[in-house]
Formats: sequence, C-alpha cells, structure tokens
Amino acid sequence: MPRSPQAPPHANGKQAWPLLPLKDWHDTYTTLHMWMQVVGKIRLKLSPMTNHWWQVPLYVTSRGLATSPIPYDMRTFEMRFDFFDHRMHIDTSDGQKRSIDLRPRPVADFYSETLHALRSLGIGVVIWTKPVEVEERIPFEQDRAHASYDPEYVFRWWRILVQVDRVFKEFRSRFIGKASPVHFFWGAFDVAVTRFSGRKAPEHPGVPNVGRFVMVEAYSQEVSSCGFWPGAGSEAAAFYAYAYPEPEAFHTYPVKPAEAYYDQNLREFLLPYDVVRTAQDQDGVLLSFLQSTYEAAAKLARWDPTLERPGPS
Repeated sequence: MPRSPQAPPHANGKQAWPLLPLKDWHDTYTTLHMWMQVVGKIRLKLSPMTNHWWQVPLYVTSRGLATSPIPYDMRTFEMRFDFFDHRMHIDTSDGQKRSIDLRPRPVADFYSETLHALRSLGIGVVIWTKPVEVEERIPFEQDRAHASYDPEYVFRWWRILVQVDRVFKEFRSRFIGKASPVHFFWGAFDVAVTRFSGRKAPEHPGVPNVGRFVMVEAYSQEVSSCGFWPGAGSEAAAFYAYAYPEPEAFHTYPVKPAEAYYDQNLREFLLPYDVVRTAQDQDGVLLSFLQSTYEAAAKLARWDPTLERPGPS
C-alpha cells in the first residue's frame, strides 16, 4: 500500500501549508467526498438530533478525521479516517475493530465493504444513499464513476485541515457567546466554525441539493460563520466568511487582508488559500480575515459587543 509522504518533524511555515492545486487531485477529492458522505450518513442515522445538526460533522484528529462516539444499543462505535496508514478504522466500545483500505476503488465498493464491516460487528444501519450538496448525485451503491485515491494529495489536504482547525480554535476562543465546535461538514466538504448573536433569524429559503428543513434548522438563529473549502470547478481552495441574515452594507465593509473580496454570487467574503499559504505570518493573515469579517457582521447587525473577549482586531 502507498504510504503518505511524511511531513518533517515539527513542520512549520510553508511546510505546514502545502500546495493544493485542485486540478491535480480533483478525481481523488470527489471520490473521498463520497466516501465521507457514506460515513457521515451513518453518523446522521444513528446519532440523536442536536441543534443546528451538530451531531453530524466529523472532527480533525492528529491522524485524519473521525466521528466521535456513535451510539448503537448499549454500545458505541467510532469511525476514523487515518491518513498516515490510509485506512478507515471502526472501533467499538466492547473492544472490537475492523479496518478498510483507502485505495483506488469505486464508491460502490467502499459503501458495500463499510456496511459489511458494520454488520460483522453487530451494527445494522440503513441510510439514504443519494449524496447531498453536490450536483452529480449517483446513489452510493451505483457509483462506479468515482474511484480515485492519491495518498499524496489526501495527505496534503489533511495537513491543511490541521492548520485550519488549530487557527479556527484560536479564533473561537475569543468569543464567549454561543459558538459551534470547529467541525468538518461532509456535505459540502468544508471545515467551519460559527458564532451566534443570540437572536432568532428569518426562516432560511433553502439551497439546491439540500432538504429545506436542513437549512431552516441550521440557520434558525442569526450567525456569523467562516470556513475553509478546497474548491470546485474553476474555484480554487479558499477561506470564506458570511452572515445570515446578511446585514445591509455587509458586502462593502472593509475587511482584511487586502486580497480578500466579496463574491456577489456566493454572497460571501473569500480569501484565496494561496494568500495564506505564501504569507510570512500565515496565522496572522488568516486571523485578520476571520476577525474583520466577523466585525462586518457584528457591527452592522449590532451584536452585543460583550459576547467577544478583548483581543487583537
């Protein structure tokens, strides 16, 4: 099995923020996206409902991404993507385990083997197999079109997530109001963290390829949200930030750094990943984007200023 190129010990600077050209790993990205939707839908099916769907994301770990414990009868189990060994592990609270190789294979095969591994552990689950938040919605059991896996680029992408998770947690720590965990949403394949003003929001109108009830619950309260997305189509990897509902003049608010801009189609501020990657102070540049876009939402919508700890702007 191919092994990941190992990052140098205590990697820092540009070593920690590697190149990630979308064209070089697009096929792997789309396949991995579907694999993660399989795991995410299992988590969704078996986990008790939590506000804003916080029971469904995955979390960045020191080796990959994981679910956290999922209840099943009197037991729990976890599903973990390990990007050092390139295996997906299933561990149960009664000491049983199974592993599945991460290698070039169709989504249909990954789906079948995952359900077989769960059944062998005494875990039975039936999920809706149609993908969400994507245009090409081939049911998992029929998907033989997506079958790529390049460990080099998966490892690069995960190394970026480690940095994003670390910086986002620093940003989250500055807010004493209600805030989401830093989590990975397998639907849109992005890492996000969200702050809440404490006020109710107007009912969300919905977006394509997602049940409207999902968006209504996710945006039931006023938010300022930010995240990292590896791109799609002609769009390169970028950090994003938005507000819901969007206050008047939000799109004209002066945000940092200078390379950040407002995308009228997405209705979000964007900061290209490469701006952060090539900066002398990557953390500082990214934090300036997160802070200034939050201020755009909070100041224009008149959030309670005591929700934020005193700190750099």
